[in-house]
Amino acid sequence: MNEISPARIFLTVVLPFGVGYYISYLYRTVNVVISGPMAQDLALTAAELGLLTSLYFIVFASFQTPLGILLDRYGPRRTQIYLLIFAVIGSGLFSISDNFVVLAIARGLIGLGVSGCLMAALKANATWFSAERLPLVNGVTVAFGSFGALSATVPVEYMFETWGWRMIFALLAVVTAVLLVATWLVVPEQKRQAESAGPSLSEQFRDLGLVYRSSFFWRVSVVTFVHNAAFLSYQSLWMGPWLRDVGGFAASYVAGTMLWFNIGMFIGVLVIGVLADRLQRFNIKPIVVVGVGIFASISVQACFVLELAEFARVLCFLFGFCGSSTLVVYSVLTQNFPKRLTGRVNTAQNMLTFIGAFAAQWGIGVIINQWPATAAGGYDPAGHHAAFLTMLALEAAAFIFFLWPRRRPPSFPD
Repeated sequence: MNEISPARIFLTVVLPFGVGYYISYLYRTVNVVISGPMAQDLALTAAELGLLTSLYFIVFASFQTPLGILLDRYGPRRTQIYLLIFAVIGSGLFSISDNFVVLAIARGLIGLGVSGCLMAALKANATWFSAERLPLVNGVTVAFGSFGALSATVPVEYMFETWGWRMIFALLAVVTAVLLVATWLVVPEQKRQAESAGPSLSEQFRDLGLVYRSSFFWRVSVVTFVHNAAFLSYQSLWMGPWLRDVGGFAASYVAGTMLWFNIGMFIGVLVIGVLADRLQRFNIKPIVVVGVGIFASISVQACFVLELAEFARVLCFLFGFCGSSTLVVYSVLTQNFPKRLTGRVNTAQNMLTFIGAFAAQWGIGVIINQWPATAAGGYDPAGHHAAFLTMLALEAAAFIFFLWPRRRPPSFPD
């Protein structure tokens, strides 16, 4: 492992896993631009659209516990290769079906197939880089995801206008298959102990108790998953309808505004990752960066609740920038738990995030559905207001829990 040059590590480890996260994020956010036409084609209500899109999140979340064990036991390369097979099948199936149940199954297969993309990348980074470098290296990895979010805006709208939403998913299936083959061919197998000498499967499950009994884990995870539930719900689906129904903007303006949202995220993951890396020299820990970023994100969301639609592009940029700060949490957890638990502690956090995203994305649709649709076929602005206000209140409560004084510092296993 020490014989491989930094350039080769980037090309054979950071780059392929980064592309995997790019594809994962593109699958996650692609519906934000095409949701309206897709809902009309399939005759979906707001609640049904929210459920169909959010199935990605619940399947994604459900697999995080076994994923952490697979990553720690078999490594990121093999785990990634086998999971991507499901994403190829799911995306291909989604591109050809008209049946809601089949589409739901396909969306779930996509969620399962890309459920390991970020976690595999973080596990690989922790294997090949020192703990001090992880905020920066993880920030580079997450930047690939922001490219995926960028691709889900104006480029997806152009592709939709040219070919329709089904062809988008067909192309995604092909791209995912190419990534699968590339991962198999170029990613090196990590150095690991012989499986017979390592911990048993039952011991690995018992080790999860070290994560879930940690007060530090819950302090960080609650505020992170509640914030991310709102962030992912609006980034991947509901910000587009909000801009259309509350702001009164046309589809092209919505796509352009979501582009700025994701440019903000792209800049945020790089700037905040570098900042968290540099501030450690002054004994300012990455957890401080996470807290400041979440507070700023909540403040920006309050402007959406106030319906300041005239500043929509600026607010979306700031929402993307500030909201990306929670991605530093994976470095926080990696630095505070034994290296052998890297996969499990990060997937435990990820599981909570995507359970929250599923509940929030579907729940926002349920709230919006309490008001009748408008004559133009959109959703009532009052429903959007009630949904955004609900999410903001939940985030504020979680942030208070994060700041609540602890009587004693957390202790961690060696």
